[in-house]
Amino acid sequence: MAARMELAPFRPMDDFFPGTDRFARPDFRDLTRWNNRVVSNLMYYQTNYLALALGVFLVVGFLNPLGLFLGGAVVALVFMGSVWAGENQAVIKNFKRRNPAVFVLGVFVTSYLLLSLCGGVTVFLFGISFPLLLILIHASLRLRNMKNRLENKIEGAGLKKTPMGVIMDLLDQQEEKINKIQDFIEGKMKE
Repeated sequence: MAARMELAPFRPMDDFFPGTDRFARPDFRDLTRWNNRVVSNLMYYQTNYLALALGVFLVVGFLNPLGLFLGGAVVALVFMGSVWAGENQAVIKNFKRRNPAVFVLGVFVTSYLLLSLCGGVTVFLFGISFPLLLILIHASLRLRNMKNRLENKIEGAGLKKTPMGVIMDLLDQQEEKINKIQDFIEGKMKE
């Protein structure tokens, strides 16, 4: 059953920034759990993150439109090239699946090096890296709630498709979630 692409709803600000009781430092010793928290928050708050990034892009784009366009084009081309390589090379695909953070970091380091050749480093840092850093910090610190988990299970089952879901598919982060749906439902049935 193929799902139509739809944009996730904008989460209210009291859900996005509910207070300090819903934020906690991740356990850096359990990278799998931290990765699951980040992926779940990226999926659930994707429209809020898009608005945040768009706001920073607009400010930087207003100050240096050509530099932002160049930086965005370089990052997009490097990302597409790395995804293509990951789909066509088994070694890269396995690395991408096991180390998604390192893979994305490699995309950004490569983009940074390419942009340093043409003088677009400042725009890269403030226009592209800064909003992504803010998003990563929020996704790492924000604790998940039941609604967040349920929405992610629906997305993982393929009942709903969102832009962030497509990106997570490209990074091979969705396959694990499909296998966990049965465990989630069985756990809720027992409660």
